[in-house]
Amino acid sequence: KDIGGLSAFIATSFSGAFQPDSAESFSLSSMGAIGALRAMTKAHALQVVPCHVGQVGPLIEQGMIGCDVAFLQVSPADEEGNHSFGLISDHTRAMVAKARLVIAEVNEQVPFTFGETLHASEIDIAIPLSRPPVEVAPARISETDEAIARHCAQFIGDGSVIQTGVGAVPDAILRLLADRKDLGVHSGMLGDGLVDLVEAGVITNARKEIDRGVSINGALIGTRRLYDWAHRNPAMRMCATSYTHDAGVMGQLSRLVTINSAMEVDVTGQVNAEASGPAYMGGTGGQVDFVRAGVRSPGGHSIIALPSTAKQGTISKIVTSLNGPVTTARTEADIIVTEFGAAQLRGQSIAERARRLTAIAHPDFREGLEREAHEIAKRGF
Repeated sequence: KDIGGLSAFIATSFSGAFQPDSAESFSLSSMGAIGALRAMTKAHALQVVPCHVGQVGPLIEQGMIGCDVAFLQVSPADEEGNHSFGLISDHTRAMVAKARLVIAEVNEQVPFTFGETLHASEIDIAIPLSRPPVEVAPARISETDEAIARHCAQFIGDGSVIQTGVGAVPDAILRLLADRKDLGVHSGMLGDGLVDLVEAGVITNARKEIDRGVSINGALIGTRRLYDWAHRNPAMRMCATSYTHDAGVMGQLSRLVTINSAMEVDVTGQVNAEASGPAYMGGTGGQVDFVRAGVRSPGGHSIIALPSTAKQGTISKIVTSLNGPVTTARTEADIIVTEFGAAQLRGQSIAERARRLTAIAHPDFREGLEREAHEIAKRGF
C-alpha cells in the first residue's frame, strides 16, 4: 500500500521490514547501513544522517530528527504497569517523549530487561501479539578472525571493562578471555558471546567504579539463548545511549578497553568505518564515543580491529589514503590490529605510525606502503 509522504528514521534493522522495492512509498533515513539497512543503501533508498549514536536522542529531543509517531516493541508489563523496552533501549525514551502518538507492540515473547521502562499509560495504541523476536545467529569465525582476536586479547587483563559489539571478531575475542578474572562490561550492543563468560564467572563487574555488579548495555543482538538469559536478570541493565555512550559516564571507568571495526585505516591512523568508495556499508555508530573513552581511561585502550585485506586478498585495508570519510581522526588513534599484529600509535609521529602500520599490513601490499612511509619520513608529516 502506498504510504507516500511518510518519513521514517531507524537506527538499525535486522528484521528485513524495510526493503528496496518499497522505497518509493516513503523516505527512510538512518545513521548508518547497519544490518538489513545495507541493502537500502545499495539501492540508494536510504538517506544517511552523519552522527554519533549518543547524539541521536538529543537530536530527537531538539526536533532536529523529527518524531511525530513512535513505533516500538515492548515486553508485557509488570505488576505496576511498566513495560520493559526489551532488546533495545538506545534512543527509545527520547522518541516517546517527543512523539504525539506512541504505538507499541506488546510482545509476550520479548524479554523483560531491567533498566528504562514505559508505563502503560504512555502508550496510545497497544498491539498485543506473540511472536519470536528477531534472532541474529553468531557469525562464522575464520582463521583470520581468530588471529585478530589473539592480538586484541593481549590488551585485556583482569578487571578490564570491555566494549566489544557483535560479530565474528568480538565473539572470537570473548572466547579467549576464559582465564581472566572480574571483567566488566559497558557496551552499546552485545551478542551471545557474553553469556558464556557470565556463566563461567569471568564477567562479574566487581571492580567497576560505577554500576558495580551490573553489565551496562544498550542493545541485545543475538539468539533466544541471549534473550532468555537477559529476561529479568538483575546482572544486566539496558540503558539509553545518553548513558552508554556518555563521556562523563565512561570517564569514571578505569581499565576500559574498547574494540571497534573499520573498513580501512590509512598510514597516519585515520579510520574509515563507513564507506568503501561509492558503497556506504557501515556507519559512525558509537565508534568515536568509545575510542575517546578507551584512550582516556586510566589503564585502558582503544582498539580498531580489521583484516588486512578485502575481496579475497585483492585490496589492502591499510592504505596510503582513505577511499571514504574519516570516521575517527588520527588524533584519537591508539591501537590498530590486523591478523599480522598490533600497531600502537598513541604518541607516535606520523612517520613512525606509517612504519608500524605497514608492518601489520598484508605482505603483498607492504612494498607500496613502505614507499609512502619513506616519503613521510623525509617530509616529517
